[in-house]
Amino acid sequence: MKKLSYILVLMLIFLVACSNESAETEKSTDQKQEEKEEAAVNVDKGLLNVELTLPASFFEGEDIDTVIENAKKEGVSEVTKNEDGSLTYKMSKSEHNEMMSEMGTSITDSIEELKSSEDYVSIKDVTHNKSFTEFTLLVDKASYENSMDAFAVFGLGLQGSMYQIFNGSKPDDYKVTISVEDEATEEVFDEVIYPDALEEMGETEEVTE
Repeated sequence: MKKLSYILVLMLIFLVACSNESAETEKSTDQKQEEKEEAAVNVDKGLLNVELTLPASFFEGEDIDTVIENAKKEGVSEVTKNEDGSLTYKMSKSEHNEMMSEMGTSITDSIEELKSSEDYVSIKDVTHNKSFTEFTLLVDKASYENSMDAFAVFGLGLQGSMYQIFNGSKPDDYKVTISVEDEATEEVFDEVIYPDALEEMGETEEVTE
């Protein structure tokens, strides 16, 4: 199966939308929950097949027939357009496992690029667990704190979050923890947890507007 890059882009839109939801304090809890459910990715793992339902909000401005055609080219066995505008992707467990493997490979490739990039000179190493729920950045603390290298944390948080949700985690249940450790002292001096960081980001934007 080819890499489902277009799904990853749509997932990024979904995660950003979730952060904006948390900032809309004027809405009731029930309204927020209803909107969150409408925007959620649903993964149903059966005995033989996996069904992945992407909400209609993912496809705003897109030609649905083209989206369906591209999905099938990528290796999805069956795509169903639902009455609410969402699309349900049906694939075998092996196809889903392959998709998750490709997502994992994409994350590890990004990490290797991050470690070798001249744009993030303070970052010396990046480690992670198998499920991509925990990352540790080994950095030169002084250089890290006087640079924009913290943007790397944002990227890892989004990628780890994408992996959790496409693997079946509920939007309210996924969690990615990123620790930042000083190479010289082995002190963990910063910790960022997703999706909390996205929610805090949304609240900050609301205050500044």
